[in-house]
Amino acid sequence: MGINIIEASDQQWMQAALELAKKAEDMGEVPVGAIVVKENLLISEGWNQPISQLDPTSHAEIIALRQAAQKLENYRLPGTTLYVTLEPCAMCAGAIIHARVERVVFGASDPKSGAAGSVFDILGTDQLNHKVNICAGVLDVECADLLKAFFKSRR
Repeated sequence: MGINIIEASDQQWMQAALELAKKAEDMGEVPVGAIVVKENLLISEGWNQPISQLDPTSHAEIIALRQAAQKLENYRLPGTTLYVTLEPCAMCAGAIIHARVERVVFGASDPKSGAAGSVFDILGTDQLNHKVNICAGVLDVECADLLKAFFKSRR
C-alpha cells in the first residue's frame, strides 16, 4: 500500500471535490464532496445529502461510487481514484473496498470516525481481500477550514 504518494493532478481534483463540498454546505449538509476519476477523467461526483435525501447512507463517497458504477456499468471500479474532502467513515470505507477502488485521496483527517487510519484502518488493513492506496492531507487546510467554519456557524 502506498501512503501519501501525491500525483500531479491530486490538488486539481481535490479542488473540484471542495467545490462539491460547498454545494453540500449550501444545502445545510455537512460540507463533504467526492469525485471518482479514472485515467485522469472525471467519472462521477457526489456531495453529502443525508438530511435532504432522508438517507443515512447518502454520504458524498457513496453517491459518487453509485454514479461511477452506473456510468462504467460495473459494480467494481478498478483503476479508479476517489477524491474526498474528509477521511472516509467506516461505512464509506466498506463500500470503497467492495467497489475495488484503487486509490483514495482525502483532505482533512477525521479524528472522530475516520476509517483510513485516524480511528480505524479499514482501507489499509491486511485482513480484507482488497487494499486501497491512500494519500492523505491533500488541501487538508482548506478542507478542514470549510468543516470548522460550518460547525462553528451551527453552535
